[in-house]
Amino acid sequence: MKLDAHMDVDLVAVEQDDEVTVMLELVAPEEQREAPREPATVQVVLDRSGSMSGERLDAARLALAELTERLDPADRLGVVAFDDEVQVVVPAGPVVDKAAARAAVMAIGPGGTTNLSSGLLRGIQEARRVAGPAGATLLLLSDGHANAGVTSVDRLADVAAGARAHGVTTSTVGIGLGYDEALLAAIARGGQGSHAFAADGDGAGAVVAGEVAGLLSKTVQAASLIVRPRASVETVTIWNDLPSQAVAGGVMIELGDLWAGETRKLVLTFAVPALPALGLAEIASLELRYVTLPAFAEETITLPLNVNVVPGDQAAGRVRDPKVQTELLFQRAQEAKRQAADAIGRGDDDAALAAYAAAGDAIGACAPAAASPELAEEAAILAELADRTAAGDGAWSAKRSRAEHALKARQRGRGR
Repeated sequence: MKLDAHMDVDLVAVEQDDEVTVMLELVAPEEQREAPREPATVQVVLDRSGSMSGERLDAARLALAELTERLDPADRLGVVAFDDEVQVVVPAGPVVDKAAARAAVMAIGPGGTTNLSSGLLRGIQEARRVAGPAGATLLLLSDGHANAGVTSVDRLADVAAGARAHGVTTSTVGIGLGYDEALLAAIARGGQGSHAFAADGDGAGAVVAGEVAGLLSKTVQAASLIVRPRASVETVTIWNDLPSQAVAGGVMIELGDLWAGETRKLVLTFAVPALPALGLAEIASLELRYVTLPAFAEETITLPLNVNVVPGDQAAGRVRDPKVQTELLFQRAQEAKRQAADAIGRGDDDAALAAYAAAGDAIGACAPAAASPELAEEAAILAELADRTAAGDGAWSAKRSRAEHALKARQRGRGR
């Protein structure tokens, strides 16, 4: 794995408080095609409630049937379907009889209400039962709300987080405009997986295919970054939406698993206190830990972050790195999308429009050096979200915003 740090400034003025923003780029190793792949474990949890009947359920069943064809016999597959009850359609285990698995999936029919918690819990049980050393990936597909069983967003997110502690990564796919995007996004965040919005069944099938393709090419597992501030730095802002917790001497950020060749970008801002002496000063040290696949070798990369303390007149002439400024604006746009989705959820479309506008204005006001095609695309997305919200299509905007935020603030670099 490669780890590079780009600082917006590397000069700070002596005896003056300052702020330094750092963009970290992590690049996962490419797949070792000559090495045998560790068998993968995929557990699908499919909503078969009444609202899924028709095109949505048809497309989901077809996507799962095609999934069985992509797996090797040594891979492990399980399928759980739920409405107000839970059905183990394909018991989790090696894919030795693809025809039987396909037939079982295609026989899933629509049912009643949505007991999402029971389906999730049963899927986690199945995944943990057969998961190998590389853990398991659980894909939850739903078009509705949790209206039976456990319905608390926080409790269901905690369930996914508990499963992650036992090696099960949970990703979610919301289908159509009727599902609870805050719930599915929270479950994915707890499970350190992805969350995607599929407008229809075909879109859901494409997401499933993409997730499985990434799973089968995974080269890094259990990545985490420990940030240890130095030089009396007391405040570190993490702009990406990633699980983090305090550890001795710093903060540990969970990065999860990475696909072959995947690039992640993280943005951190350090509040640097007034430094009393001229010369080189370390403001933080970084420690990246991860496990490589298929060797299961644990690796560690350490990297110091240094600034040069100079007289005030010399620091006054510095120019902030446009790459870092671009990524900071990019991440602020993702946070605006999350805030807008929250506002729409509580019926405050005006607050959502204000969040979209503020992020778009910040991009428009950026220095020419920081302008980029990527930011231009973000501005266009923000404008579309605002237009759809103003036109009364807030449900679409909220779901698109949640999916954008999940992909770009947590798994920056993954394509769909």
